[in-house]
Amino acid sequence: MLGKGSPHGALGVPGSDSGASVRKEGDVFVACSTLCFGKHPLDEALRTIGDLRFSKIDLAIHENGHHLKPSQVAEDVHKVAQHLKTACPLGLAAFHVSIHAEQQEEHDRQLRAVCKLARISTVPIICVSAPPATQELAQAVERLGDQVKIADSEGVILTIETKIGTLAETPEVAIELCRKIPGLGLTLDPSDYLVGPARGQPFDDVFPYVKHVRLRDTGATPNEFQVRVGQGQVDHGRIINQLERQRYDRLLTVDIHDQPENSFPMEPEVRKLKYLLESLV
Repeated sequence: MLGKGSPHGALGVPGSDSGASVRKEGDVFVACSTLCFGKHPLDEALRTIGDLRFSKIDLAIHENGHHLKPSQVAEDVHKVAQHLKTACPLGLAAFHVSIHAEQQEEHDRQLRAVCKLARISTVPIICVSAPPATQELAQAVERLGDQVKIADSEGVILTIETKIGTLAETPEVAIELCRKIPGLGLTLDPSDYLVGPARGQPFDDVFPYVKHVRLRDTGATPNEFQVRVGQGQVDHGRIINQLERQRYDRLLTVDIHDQPENSFPMEPEVRKLKYLLESLV
């Protein structure tokens, strides 16, 4: 079960990590997104995450990223799976997918390949972006419904992230999409709700639909989407308590983006958030 604690409190960061977390059945475990080290080649990012002694990895598969691309997966799923097995002995827990194919047929071909890779790699969760916020809801329901069927055919759960600029940028529409599309889940990113169009609104009602969580610390304004851990307004303890009420037993991903404008080094911040989350679960 999830633990309880204050949102930041005393971080209690030890001088060195005594070892990676061991997940027991029904427990929540803390993973690291490869986006935390997105400026580095994938193999180097994976080694760094291993050095930080995470128990699992949340792999970004972005067409415009520096790591694995959906088009590469679609070229040879089994070859990619074999490489990941060698390069990532920790194991994979989720895929964060961004496909940029213009034609729907090609988009679905790449999504199907990523879902097959997830099945082969025993990854239960795939996260994609919801349709743009300007899209008609009925059209979005039809399109997302088709994607859920693709994921379900490979035994994978499809989630949409609560991302600014998409239909899931407000809790109300995110929930409506999940209600209208059986099998669809949410990847909760509280930062988008704290500084986006839903700023100032409660989002407790989304928790029954949450299948995955990505976390960092965030300030009070849109230009403070990402701040040093402990200097923002993300109440990590309250979020974890809300998840506990829903008997959430999946993943908490450290998702501090490796961006040029960052005013802080990545590894200490990633380590700090890792220790904070592990102290709360």
